[in-house]
Amino acid sequence: MFRDREDAARQLVEQLSQYRGRNPLVLAIPRGAVPMAKIIADELDGEVDVVLVRKLRAPSNPEFAIGSVDETGWVYLADYAAHVAGSQHYIDAEKEAQLEVMRERRASYTPIRPPIDPAGRIVIVVDDGLATGSTMIAALHALRAKHPQKLICAVPVAPPDTLAKVTPYADEMVCLDAPQQFYAVGQCYQSFPQVSDEEVIALLGS
Repeated sequence: MFRDREDAARQLVEQLSQYRGRNPLVLAIPRGAVPMAKIIADELDGEVDVVLVRKLRAPSNPEFAIGSVDETGWVYLADYAAHVAGSQHYIDAEKEAQLEVMRERRASYTPIRPPIDPAGRIVIVVDDGLATGSTMIAALHALRAKHPQKLICAVPVAPPDTLAKVTPYADEMVCLDAPQQFYAVGQCYQSFPQVSDEEVIALLGS
């Protein structure tokens, strides 16, 4: 159990201390991970930015991910996606809806500069926890195509089966806790408030 995102971030810093002073690029999956990535980047003397990926929502349950999509339009689909979605038409429409969200977020989050180029960099991708792992897989896939020197996934908590699924997409996996009895990321925190777009914009601009 973590007190809050700051507590989780500072525990991750301890596990990532070998990258201090090596100018790592710490990329957050918005919005919840942005405050964490800012702490980690500051502590490791690195840079912070966001990696934009969106989950593809199940038609009857928007909280349930059937896959994910990155800014380039690359799609990761879970093996159950076709069954749950019911049709390719639904998947295509959901993909376009999430691409539009990402375009809007990129325009508001980093309006005065382009995304920081990860090529040749030590890249640490941070989320506040993994459930299905589909969003993280999309993020790691998108970044791998940009040729980082090393690609690290850093999360406070994830169920063991998700860890096994995500780990092959990274050069290094840092996970503080992998409970067998896992229900939701938020249950692993004493305090887990929503992070607003305004907070994200302020953190990325500071």
